[in-house]
Amino acid sequence: MLPKPVPKLQLQGFNNLTKTLGFNTYDIRHTSTPEQRERYIAYIGEAYNTERLTQILSDVSRIIGADILNIARQDYAPKGASVTMLISEEPTRSDRLSNTEPSGPLPEAVVCHLDKSHITVHTYPESHPDNGISTFRTDIDVSTCGRISPLKALNPLIHSFESDIVTIDYRVRGFTRDVTGKKHFIDHPISSIQNYLSKDTQERYRMIDVNVHQEHIFHTKMILKNFELNNHLFSVDKQDISPREQAEIERRLRREMAEIFHGENLHEGLQI
Repeated sequence: MLPKPVPKLQLQGFNNLTKTLGFNTYDIRHTSTPEQRERYIAYIGEAYNTERLTQILSDVSRIIGADILNIARQDYAPKGASVTMLISEEPTRSDRLSNTEPSGPLPEAVVCHLDKSHITVHTYPESHPDNGISTFRTDIDVSTCGRISPLKALNPLIHSFESDIVTIDYRVRGFTRDVTGKKHFIDHPISSIQNYLSKDTQERYRMIDVNVHQEHIFHTKMILKNFELNNHLFSVDKQDISPREQAEIERRLRREMAEIFHGENLHEGLQI
């Protein structure tokens, strides 16, 4: 259940608090042959190119109530993308919107520029020939200043990528003053990022918090509760693989997911 709205602070001038939501998403697949790895990278490049990422960020801007001022985006060679958007909480003239695509062999990226606020996403598909694991990572940042809350972007972005693992950071920086001159270092109650997650997300993921409340820093790590081997195979069905090979592939996948989730190398015996 989302937190109940609280009365708004009566501020002296502009709300100078900077609120930043950043998270990584990870999609893990087993690609046993060089051909499968190449097809997986090509699939990611097509499914999450700058056009698709721009649409996702545009939808997020609309949801959080921001107006897009500028978009910069780039597809990288041989893989990856980036998009950055500059956004504003005030309406802007349509002729101020620009959509530029710089040249050069860069990774796929999209950037949206907002007035005092921005949204960025970068993608990182990668694989290793020895263990047959391919990983698709996205880095997303939503930074706002003023009345716009980046927490509104949380659920739409998680649903847009439907990832195996998600790590989320939220931080409020700076201060703003009310009409009496009192400083406020945060303008809304929050005890955990989990309070802002939709019910279906909470049911799908196992979550761990690492919070520093006095510094207004909140961190949540999420990993899928249920492991189904077929959901982590690419271009092959587990029925076409021997039970022994299935067990070995599952061991590799679980280890990969555990290392990403815990952020360190783990002993063989540890499982997620």
